[in-house]
Amino acid sequence: MNDTAIDYADFAEFDRRQRGIERHVLAAFLGGLVVGLVGMLLSGKGPEWVGQIYDPYAYVALTLIVGATASGFGWALLTTFLAAVSMLVAAMGGSAFRGELTFDVIGDTPAGLNWMVAMLVGLGLLAYLTRRRDHWGDLAAGLVGAVLLTDVIDRATPGFIGDVREFWPGPALLIGALSVILVIVVRRSARGRVRALAVTAVLAGVSALVLAGSVSGWFPLPV
Repeated sequence: MNDTAIDYADFAEFDRRQRGIERHVLAAFLGGLVVGLVGMLLSGKGPEWVGQIYDPYAYVALTLIVGATASGFGWALLTTFLAAVSMLVAAMGGSAFRGELTFDVIGDTPAGLNWMVAMLVGLGLLAYLTRRRDHWGDLAAGLVGAVLLTDVIDRATPGFIGDVREFWPGPALLIGALSVILVIVVRRSARGRVRALAVTAVLAGVSALVLAGSVSGWFPLPV
């Protein structure tokens, strides 16, 4: 009887885990649909700063949440990719509904779309790794912050590749502050937070120098 009870408990735990994975996959898919559709419906409506914050940071926020709550690295890869693709499909559906069917509704250009999907999946995987309590978790958190701050710097600085005039100062300061707060929140120790913030500062600074060098013509980057 004891052996049977133990076997049943193990089976029940396995069943709960599988059901949790199924719910997570479904939530990633439905979340992507909702975020993508809302983004397309908001496009061109309301204050300009709303669109500057929503695209791409609402998409980024969803993939970070999906990646951080995944049951494993493989599931993080699958669900973040699923969320990114479902966002794209929903955005395309929304644009078709408005009579503006296009394949570059996210990222502005086909190349930008590919880069956006790759970035979202990569951030989702890094979000999963931030759950580690060792140096690798600190590095992953720092990389997430660096990617977000680099994008903020690129969009807020006149003359840079992704220069968007309306993004400075309000949206840029808000997203920049939230990026730093995110790095702090995902680490559970003071030392881990310091290490993660150091990685963020160093990599964001290097990225800003690279962007400045590209604009100056020192080492042109493909755009």
